[in-house]
Amino acid sequence: MRALAVTPGQKDSLHLRDVRDPAENEGNVLVESLAVGLCGTDSEIVAADYGEAPPGQDYLVLGHENLGRVLEAPADSGLAEGDLVVGIVRRPDPEPCKACAVGEWDMCLNGKYTEHGIKGLDGFARERWRAQPQDMVKLDAQLQGLGVLLEPTTIVAKAWEQIGRIGQRAFFDPHVTVVTGAGPVGLLAAMMGVQQGLEVHVFDLVKDGPKPELVRKLGATYHSEPLPESGLRPDILVECTGVTPVILDALSCRAQDAITCLTGVSSTGKPAKVDVGALNREEVLSNGVVFGSVNANKRHYDAGAAALAKADQEWLGRLISRRVPLGDFEAAFQRRPDDVKVVLDITSEGGGGAKP
Repeated sequence: MRALAVTPGQKDSLHLRDVRDPAENEGNVLVESLAVGLCGTDSEIVAADYGEAPPGQDYLVLGHENLGRVLEAPADSGLAEGDLVVGIVRRPDPEPCKACAVGEWDMCLNGKYTEHGIKGLDGFARERWRAQPQDMVKLDAQLQGLGVLLEPTTIVAKAWEQIGRIGQRAFFDPHVTVVTGAGPVGLLAAMMGVQQGLEVHVFDLVKDGPKPELVRKLGATYHSEPLPESGLRPDILVECTGVTPVILDALSCRAQDAITCLTGVSSTGKPAKVDVGALNREEVLSNGVVFGSVNANKRHYDAGAAALAKADQEWLGRLISRRVPLGDFEAAFQRRPDDVKVVLDITSEGGGGAKP
Protein backbone atom coordinates (compact mmCIF):
# COMPACT_ATOMS: atom_id res chain seq x y z
CA MET A 1 0.00 0.00 0.00
CA ARG A 2 1.06 3.61 -0.52
CA ALA A 3 2.40 5.83 2.22
CA LEU A 4 3.91 9.31 2.44
CA ALA A 5 7.23 9.12 4.22
CA VAL A 6 10.49 10.88 5.05
CA THR A 7 13.97 9.72 5.96
CA PRO A 8 14.42 11.34 9.37
CA GLY A 9 17.43 13.62 9.54
CA GLN A 10 17.59 13.96 5.74
CA LYS A 11 16.25 17.30 4.53
CA ASP A 12 13.61 17.30 1.76
CA SER A 13 13.37 13.50 1.69
CA LEU A 14 9.57 13.46 1.37
CA HIS A 15 8.41 10.67 -0.95
CA LEU A 16 5.67 8.16 -1.66
CA ARG A 17 6.63 4.57 -1.03
CA ASP A 18 5.09 1.11 -0.90
CA VAL A 19 4.86 -0.24 2.65
CA ARG A 20 3.53 -3.46 4.11
CA ASP A 21 -0.05 -3.73 5.33
CA PRO A 22 -0.39 -3.04 9.05
CA ALA A 23 0.38 -6.08 11.18
CA GLU A 24 -2.38 -7.51 13.38
CA ASN A 25 -0.28 -6.96 16.50
CA GLU A 26 -0.62 -3.20 15.91
CA GLY A 27 -4.29 -3.41 16.91
CA ASN A 28 -7.48 -5.35 16.33
CA VAL A 29 -9.28 -2.49 14.54
CA LEU A 30 -8.42 -2.04 10.86
CA VAL A 31 -8.98 1.47 9.50
CA GLU A 32 -9.01 2.88 5.98
CA SER A 33 -7.33 6.29 5.89
CA LEU A 34 -9.52 8.98 4.36
CA ALA A 35 -7.61 12.20 4.95
CA VAL A 36 -4.57 13.68 6.65
CA GLY A 37 -4.21 17.34 7.57
CA LEU A 38 -0.90 19.14 7.17
CA CYS A 39 0.57 21.61 9.63
CA GLY A 40 3.83 23.28 10.59
CA THR A 41 5.00 20.16 12.41
CA ASP A 42 4.94 18.19 9.14
CA SER A 43 6.91 20.91 7.35
CA GLU A 44 9.51 20.93 10.12
CA ILE A 45 9.90 17.15 9.88
CA VAL A 46 10.36 17.44 6.10
CA ALA A 47 13.01 20.10 6.81
CA ALA A 48 14.74 17.55 9.12
CA ASP A 49 14.31 19.75 12.19
CA TYR A 50 13.13 16.65 14.02
CA GLY A 51 11.28 13.38 13.43
CA GLU A 52 12.14 9.86 14.57
CA ALA A 53 11.57 6.60 12.68
CA PRO A 54 10.12 3.51 14.40
CA PRO A 55 12.76 1.13 15.79
CA GLY A 56 14.49 -0.91 13.07
CA GLN A 57 13.11 1.25 10.26
CA ASP A 58 14.91 3.92 8.20
CA TYR A 59 11.78 5.88 7.24
CA LEU A 60 8.90 7.55 9.05
CA VAL A 61 5.38 7.63 7.61
CA LEU A 62 4.03 11.16 8.08
CA GLY A 63 0.58 12.30 9.17
CA HIS A 64 -0.72 12.97 12.68
CA GLU A 65 -3.91 14.91 11.86
CA ASN A 66 -6.14 12.16 10.52
CA LEU A 67 -9.56 10.80 9.64
CA GLY A 68 -10.43 7.21 8.81
CA ARG A 69 -13.23 4.70 8.36
CA VAL A 70 -13.38 1.37 10.20
CA LEU A 71 -13.00 -1.67 7.94
CA GLU A 72 -12.87 -4.37 10.63
CA ALA A 73 -13.52 -4.28 14.38
CA PRO A 74 -14.24 -6.85 17.12
CA ALA A 75 -17.89 -7.15 18.12
CA ASP A 76 -17.17 -5.95 21.67
CA SER A 77 -15.06 -2.94 20.65
CA GLY A 78 -17.84 -0.35 20.48
CA LEU A 79 -16.94 0.18 16.82
CA ALA A 80 -18.42 -1.20 13.62
CA GLU A 81 -17.58 -1.27 9.94
CA GLY A 82 -18.17 2.17 8.41
CA ASP A 83 -17.67 4.20 11.60
CA LEU A 84 -15.69 7.41 11.28
CA VAL A 85 -12.69 7.47 13.59
CA VAL A 86 -9.63 9.55 14.41
CA GLY A 87 -6.48 7.92 15.73
CA ILE A 88 -4.97 9.41 18.88
CA VAL A 89 -1.51 10.77 18.11
CA ARG A 90 0.48 10.31 21.29
CA ARG A 91 0.97 6.97 22.97
CA PRO A 92 2.17 6.63 26.58
CA ASP A 93 5.75 5.76 27.37
CA PRO A 94 6.38 2.06 28.01
CA GLU A 95 7.56 2.35 31.62
CA PRO A 96 5.09 4.17 32.17
CA CYS A 97 5.73 7.36 34.13
CA LYS A 98 3.14 8.32 36.74
CA ALA A 99 1.35 10.69 34.36
CA CYS A 100 1.15 8.19 31.49
CA ALA A 101 -0.01 5.48 33.90
CA VAL A 102 -3.21 7.44 34.63
CA GLY A 103 -3.92 8.37 30.99
CA GLU A 104 -2.28 11.83 31.14
CA TRP A 105 0.26 11.03 28.42
CA ASP A 106 0.14 14.61 27.19
CA MET A 107 1.87 15.47 30.47
CA CYS A 108 4.52 12.71 30.16
CA LEU A 109 7.27 13.20 32.75
CA ASN A 110 10.19 11.41 31.09
CA GLY A 111 9.79 12.16 27.38
CA LYS A 112 9.69 8.49 26.39
CA TYR A 113 6.25 8.75 24.78
CA THR A 114 5.80 8.04 21.07
CA GLU A 115 3.73 9.95 18.52
CA HIS A 116 2.24 8.77 15.24
CA GLY A 117 3.93 10.50 12.33
CA ILE A 118 6.35 12.38 14.58
CA LYS A 119 8.29 10.27 17.08
CA GLY A 120 8.85 6.53 16.88
CA LEU A 121 5.51 5.50 15.32
CA ASP A 122 4.38 5.58 11.71
CA GLY A 123 1.73 8.17 10.97
CA PHE A 124 -1.62 7.98 9.26
CA ALA A 125 -0.62 9.10 5.74
CA ARG A 126 -0.96 5.52 4.50
CA GLU A 127 -3.88 3.70 2.99
CA ARG A 128 -4.64 1.54 6.05
CA TRP A 129 -3.62 1.41 9.69
CA ARG A 130 -4.42 -0.59 12.80
CA ALA A 131 -4.88 0.34 16.46
CA GLN A 132 -6.70 -0.76 19.57
CA PRO A 133 -10.23 0.62 20.14
CA GLN A 134 -9.07 2.76 23.08
CA ASP A 135 -6.51 4.45 20.83
CA MET A 136 -9.08 6.08 18.58
CA VAL A 137 -12.17 8.27 18.88
CA LYS A 138 -15.48 7.64 17.11
CA LEU A 139 -16.94 10.69 15.39
CA ASP A 140 -20.45 11.83 14.60
CA ALA A 141 -21.38 10.81 11.05
CA GLN A 142 -22.02 14.48 10.16
CA LEU A 143 -18.26 15.09 10.38
CA GLN A 144 -17.58 13.10 7.23
CA GLY A 145 -14.93 15.18 5.49
CA LEU A 146 -14.45 17.49 8.48
CA GLY A 147 -13.25 15.09 11.16
CA VAL A 148 -9.66 15.64 10.02
CA LEU A 149 -9.91 18.88 12.03
CA LEU A 150 -10.21 16.97 15.30
CA GLU A 151 -6.51 16.71 16.16
CA PRO A 152 -5.87 20.48 15.98
CA THR A 153 -9.12 21.00 17.90
CA THR A 154 -7.79 18.81 20.73
CA ILE A 155 -4.92 21.25 21.23
CA VAL A 156 -7.30 24.08 22.09
CA ALA A 157 -9.73 21.78 23.90
CA LYS A 158 -6.91 21.07 26.32
CA ALA A 159 -5.99 24.76 26.50
CA TRP A 160 -9.57 25.75 27.37
CA GLU A 161 -9.83 22.97 29.94
CA GLN A 162 -6.66 24.15 31.67
CA ILE A 163 -7.81 27.78 31.57
CA GLY A 164 -11.02 26.73 33.32
CA ARG A 165 -9.13 24.80 35.97
CA ILE A 166 -6.73 27.66 36.66
CA GLY A 167 -9.62 30.11 36.87
CA GLN A 168 -10.99 28.10 39.80
CA ARG A 169 -8.04 29.24 41.97
CA ALA A 170 -10.16 32.28 42.93
CA PHE A 171 -13.07 34.40 41.68
CA PHE A 172 -12.93 34.38 37.89
CA ASP A 173 -15.65 35.82 35.67
CA PRO A 174 -14.05 36.27 32.24
CA HIS A 175 -15.74 38.17 29.44
CA VAL A 176 -13.10 39.20 26.88
CA THR A 177 -10.81 36.72 25.13
CA VAL A 178 -7.99 37.45 22.72
CA VAL A 179 -6.64 34.82 20.33
CA THR A 180 -3.39 35.68 18.56
CA GLY A 181 -3.04 34.00 15.17
CA ALA A 182 -5.80 33.16 12.70
CA GLY A 183 -4.37 29.88 11.49
CA PRO A 184 -6.37 26.66 12.02
CA VAL A 185 -5.47 26.39 15.72
CA GLY A 186 -6.27 30.05 16.37
CA LEU A 187 -9.59 29.84 14.53
CA LEU A 188 -10.55 26.69 16.41
CA ALA A 189 -9.55 28.34 19.71
CA ALA A 190 -11.80 31.27 18.80
CA MET A 191 -14.61 28.87 17.90
CA MET A 192 -14.48 27.26 21.33
CA GLY A 193 -14.39 30.68 23.00
CA VAL A 194 -17.51 31.76 21.11
CA GLN A 195 -19.20 28.48 22.07
CA GLN A 196 -18.63 29.46 25.71
CA GLY A 197 -20.38 32.79 25.21
CA LEU A 198 -17.22 34.90 25.46
CA GLU A 199 -16.45 38.09 23.54
CA VAL A 200 -13.66 36.90 21.26
CA HIS A 201 -11.10 39.02 19.39
CA VAL A 202 -8.68 37.43 16.91
CA PHE A 203 -5.42 39.14 15.89
CA ASP A 204 -3.47 38.36 12.74
CA LEU A 205 -1.34 40.29 10.23
CA VAL A 206 -3.40 39.73 7.07
CA LYS A 207 -6.04 42.27 6.07
CA ASP A 208 -7.77 40.31 3.31
CA GLY A 209 -8.24 36.71 2.19
CA PRO A 210 -10.40 34.14 3.99
CA LYS A 211 -9.24 34.66 7.59
CA PRO A 212 -10.97 37.97 8.44
CA GLU A 213 -14.25 36.72 7.02
CA LEU A 214 -13.96 33.38 8.86
CA VAL A 215 -13.54 35.26 12.13
CA ARG A 216 -16.52 37.52 11.44
CA LYS A 217 -18.72 34.56 10.40
CA LEU A 218 -17.84 33.00 13.73
CA GLY A 219 -19.27 35.98 15.57
CA ALA A 220 -15.87 37.21 16.74
CA THR A 221 -13.97 40.45 15.95
CA TYR A 222 -10.96 40.45 13.64
CA HIS A 223 -7.95 42.76 14.15
CA SER A 224 -4.94 43.33 11.90
CA GLU A 225 -3.35 45.95 14.16
CA PRO A 226 -0.96 44.92 16.98
CA LEU A 227 -2.64 44.02 20.25
CA PRO A 228 -1.27 47.07 22.18
CA GLU A 229 -2.88 49.42 19.66
CA SER A 230 -6.32 47.87 20.17
CA GLY A 231 -6.67 49.06 23.75
CA LEU A 232 -8.05 45.67 24.77
CA ARG A 233 -7.27 44.25 28.21
CA PRO A 234 -8.53 40.69 27.88
CA ASP A 235 -9.29 38.30 30.72
CA ILE A 236 -8.06 35.31 28.68
CA LEU A 237 -5.40 35.14 25.97
CA VAL A 238 -4.69 32.12 23.80
CA GLU A 239 -1.42 32.65 21.91
CA CYS A 240 -1.24 30.52 18.75
CA THR A 241 1.63 32.02 16.72
CA GLY A 242 4.86 31.31 18.60
CA VAL A 243 6.14 34.68 17.27
CA THR A 244 8.26 36.40 19.92
CA PRO A 245 6.94 39.99 19.55
CA VAL A 246 3.35 38.70 19.58
CA ILE A 247 4.05 36.66 22.71
CA LEU A 248 5.50 39.71 24.44
CA ASP A 249 2.42 41.74 23.50
CA ALA A 250 0.21 39.00 24.93
CA LEU A 251 2.15 39.08 28.20
CA SER A 252 1.85 42.84 28.58
CA CYS A 253 -1.72 43.65 27.47
CA ARG A 254 -3.99 41.90 29.94
CA ALA A 255 -6.65 42.52 32.55
CA GLN A 256 -6.22 41.97 36.27
CA ASP A 257 -6.08 38.25 37.16
CA ALA A 258 -5.79 37.34 33.46
CA ILE A 259 -4.78 33.89 32.24
CA THR A 260 -2.50 33.48 29.21
CA CYS A 261 -2.09 30.14 27.45
CA LEU A 262 0.86 29.69 25.07
CA THR A 263 0.25 27.08 22.37
CA GLY A 264 2.59 28.26 19.58
CA VAL A 265 6.07 26.74 19.40
CA SER A 266 8.71 29.42 18.79
CA SER A 267 11.80 29.18 16.63
CA THR A 268 15.08 29.71 18.44
CA GLY A 269 18.24 31.68 17.77
CA LYS A 270 16.59 35.09 17.47
CA PRO A 271 17.40 37.07 20.63
CA ALA A 272 14.90 39.71 21.73
CA LYS A 273 15.29 42.50 24.24
CA VAL A 274 12.95 41.82 27.12
CA ASP A 275 12.56 43.77 30.35
CA VAL A 276 12.17 40.72 32.57
CA GLY A 277 11.76 42.90 35.63
CA ALA A 278 8.81 44.72 34.11
CA LEU A 279 7.16 41.45 33.05
CA ASN A 280 7.69 39.95 36.50
CA ARG A 281 6.32 43.07 38.19
CA GLU A 282 3.21 42.95 35.99
CA GLU A 283 2.65 39.24 36.66
CA VAL A 284 3.04 39.56 40.42
CA LEU A 285 1.00 42.73 40.90
CA SER A 286 -1.84 41.55 38.63
CA ASN A 287 -2.04 37.95 39.92
CA GLY A 288 -1.40 36.85 36.36
CA VAL A 289 -0.95 33.29 35.12
CA VAL A 290 1.04 32.22 32.06
CA PHE A 291 1.22 28.57 31.09
CA GLY A 292 2.16 26.43 28.12
CA SER A 293 0.09 23.64 26.60
CA VAL A 294 0.93 20.97 24.05
CA ASN A 295 -0.64 17.75 22.77
CA ALA A 296 -3.79 16.19 24.22
CA ASN A 297 -5.14 13.07 25.86
CA LYS A 298 -8.32 11.04 25.39
CA ARG A 299 -10.71 13.39 27.17
CA HIS A 300 -9.48 16.30 25.02
CA TYR A 301 -10.26 14.27 21.89
CA ASP A 302 -13.76 13.68 23.25
CA ALA A 303 -14.17 17.38 24.06
CA GLY A 304 -12.86 18.37 20.64
CA ALA A 305 -15.24 15.98 18.90
CA ALA A 306 -18.16 17.48 20.84
CA ALA A 307 -17.08 21.01 19.88
CA LEU A 308 -16.85 20.09 16.19
CA ALA A 309 -20.27 18.43 16.24
CA LYS A 310 -21.71 21.60 17.83
CA ALA A 311 -20.06 23.95 15.33
CA ASP A 312 -21.54 25.33 12.12
CA GLN A 313 -20.58 22.68 9.58
CA GLU A 314 -20.40 25.12 6.68
CA TRP A 315 -17.97 27.29 8.67
CA LEU A 316 -15.81 24.28 9.50
CA GLY A 317 -15.75 23.31 5.84
CA ARG A 318 -14.33 26.72 4.94
CA LEU A 319 -11.32 26.07 7.20
CA ILE A 320 -10.20 23.42 4.72
CA SER A 321 -8.91 25.62 1.92
CA ARG A 322 -7.46 22.86 -0.26
CA ARG A 323 -7.87 19.10 -0.66
CA VAL A 324 -4.98 17.52 -2.54
CA PRO A 325 -4.72 13.89 -3.75
CA LEU A 326 -2.03 11.88 -2.01
CA GLY A 327 -0.16 11.41 -5.29
CA ASP A 328 0.18 15.20 -5.63
CA PHE A 329 1.67 15.63 -2.15
CA GLU A 330 4.34 18.06 -3.37
CA ALA A 331 1.64 20.59 -4.29
CA ALA A 332 0.15 20.23 -0.82
CA PHE A 333 3.41 21.39 0.77
CA GLN A 334 3.66 24.46 -1.46
CA ARG A 335 2.23 27.30 0.59
CA ARG A 336 -0.37 29.56 -1.04
CA PRO A 337 -1.51 32.98 0.24
CA ASP A 338 -5.11 31.86 0.83
CA ASP A 339 -4.25 28.61 2.59
CA VAL A 340 -5.85 27.97 5.96
CA LYS A 341 -5.81 24.18 6.29
CA VAL A 342 -4.50 21.90 3.53
CA VAL A 343 -5.66 18.28 3.58
CA LEU A 344 -4.29 15.26 1.75
CA ASP A 345 -6.99 12.99 0.36
CA ILE A 346 -5.55 9.52 0.92
CA THR A 347 -8.20 7.82 -1.19
CA SER A 348 -7.44 9.86 -4.34
CA GLU A 349 -4.74 8.68 -6.71
CA GLY A 350 -3.20 11.90 -7.98
CA GLY A 351 -0.15 11.88 -10.20
CA GLY A 352 2.66 10.50 -8.06
CA GLY A 353 4.10 7.02 -8.08
CA ALA A 354 5.50 5.20 -5.06
CA LYS A 355 8.95 3.85 -4.36
CA PRO A 356 9.16 0.17 -3.55
